[in-house]
Amino acid sequence: MSDKLGFEELRLKYKDILSKAFSTNNIDLLDSFSKNTNEVDRKAAMDQAFRDKLLELLIENPDTLESYVSFCIESCRRHMVTPTMPVVLLGDIFDALTLNKCEKLFEYVEKGVNIWKEELFFVACKNNLLRMCNDLLRRLSRSQNTVFCGRILLFLAKFFPFSERSGLNIVSEFNLENVTEFGGDNSSTLKDALDEEMVVDEDNSKLTIDYSLYCRFWSLQDFFRNPNTCYNKIQWKTFVAHSGSVLAAFSSYKLEAVELQKSKLNRLKAVNSDVEMQESNKEQHYFAKFLTNQKLLELQLSDSNFRRCVLIQFLILFQYLTSAVKFKMEAQELKSVQVDWIKETTALIYRLLGETPPDGKKFAECVKCILHREEYWNSWKNDGCPEFQKPKAPVSVDSDEVKKTRKRRRPVGDIINEYRNQDKFYMGNNELTKLWNLCPDNLVACRTKERDFMPSLESYMLSEGGAGGARRTTSGGWGWRALRLLARRSPHFFVHTNNPIGRLPDYLDDMVKRVARDSAANAAAANANGDTNTNHNDKAVKQMISPAELDAVSTKLTEWKKLAVKLGYKPDEIQYFETENATDEARAKNMLQLWFDDDEDASVENLLYIMEGLKLVEACEALKNAK
Repeated sequence: MSDKLGFEELRLKYKDILSKAFSTNNIDLLDSFSKNTNEVDRKAAMDQAFRDKLLELLIENPDTLESYVSFCIESCRRHMVTPTMPVVLLGDIFDALTLNKCEKLFEYVEKGVNIWKEELFFVACKNNLLRMCNDLLRRLSRSQNTVFCGRILLFLAKFFPFSERSGLNIVSEFNLENVTEFGGDNSSTLKDALDEEMVVDEDNSKLTIDYSLYCRFWSLQDFFRNPNTCYNKIQWKTFVAHSGSVLAAFSSYKLEAVELQKSKLNRLKAVNSDVEMQESNKEQHYFAKFLTNQKLLELQLSDSNFRRCVLIQFLILFQYLTSAVKFKMEAQELKSVQVDWIKETTALIYRLLGETPPDGKKFAECVKCILHREEYWNSWKNDGCPEFQKPKAPVSVDSDEVKKTRKRRRPVGDIINEYRNQDKFYMGNNELTKLWNLCPDNLVACRTKERDFMPSLESYMLSEGGAGGARRTTSGGWGWRALRLLARRSPHFFVHTNNPIGRLPDYLDDMVKRVARDSAANAAAANANGDTNTNHNDKAVKQMISPAELDAVSTKLTEWKKLAVKLGYKPDEIQYFETENATDEARAKNMLQLWFDDDEDASVENLLYIMEGLKLVEACEALKNAK
């Protein structure tokens, strides 16, 4: 096709080929025909061809409109027309159809919300979609087309993200045009119908509706539509007085069961000529705007839905008055007396909601939950309505080795059953499981002879010298045992001091130094009295091991390497014991002899304490029996 063809010629040719392609549902035909044309000229002519073809379909075949829009969407994805074209076609269709047909066609728009949110269409079409929906709303009646209006608003809520500025009331404005008129007689026909239809049983009626209560009730709507008037002192007094009268009427006039209300409610519905009355046992009619005739008020107060609506209006107003709103002025702040009144009235309203059938208590809890969630939205608006973003997914390492080594965690129930079959317990932690299964009866395990020991204060506190002891005080397990031992064997533990304990490690460091001083003082006193040898003071105090005990413990010490590491021997020293001695018994005996000869803290008590910690039970029993 030549590029010299004008716009009108291209439009006519595209319209002909578009008709053939749509009738045969062959979009490839349209695509191949338009490839040889300049893109700018092609899209402009193709857009007009789509609109011209739409006019023919509206007259000749209106049942194919949805398919035609879908055909246009696919053309957009192939970059044959501009992305706004599907919404432009929908706008033309809605302008040409009646409201009943528009309501049916709007289902197609609702179902395609994911299409409009695609990257290709969203940026280009969002303003056109908003304009199309607003044009529809202008044609609709809020009282007669309530459901259709709600569907349009729900579609916009689904289509636009939460942070879209066009859908947010950023500066917290109120709809001051929503005026509720009352007090006048605008319908003689309605009044005559009420005079004929409404018959009230005086025995069952507990509330007298006078003109004063009627005016007070409907004047509250001015406060509900413009809550800022409550910050005026005079208006606040008026609001409190009117609210007190209305809530007192609600409190004194209890609602009957739903089954007993039907006769009265049906009379209220019969006089509402603006609403289509299609009675059904399961259907509950919704009135978009209240009727304000005085003779209707008693019937309205008998309607649980009407009463709930008014009470919820109170709660919404109270939440606004007591919440921190970014765009409130400094003078718009309640006093403590006003806040207390709101708290008392809120409690009364929730009580009235709980007494309103059906399912009053459940309904009141739902309202309380919804209003609590509204506080989060209020905080979000105060923060400037930041955009909601999904958290970023963690960076995954695409490595075959990682995938191979990644094991599926076993269900906890299977692990518990496996341990139960072995008459054991699974505690969820390896160390706890091991500890719990040492003995079936924990009390019996606590009374065993292996646990009946207590090291000396000096051997425990000074086991690693001054520097080592200072380092050990930072260990939680060592510190816990040290405090228990000090409470049993040290006079310093219960001595009152004027210096408070700042940190536990500092206190333990101080106690290590005191025990060291006391031990040195005792050794000096014993030396002065001649109770010990001059050159072997420490060995006399620390109870040296006898040859019989050494032979007995060496025989049972099969895991001597574990003990050697605990006693502080290095790997090369352990290798020396292993190469110099032929048997494990000889190696253990050699190691213990050197330890008792070289280590100042070596004693039978310390050896027993260390082996108990390493669970060398047989060696401990042999050493105890050899004493």
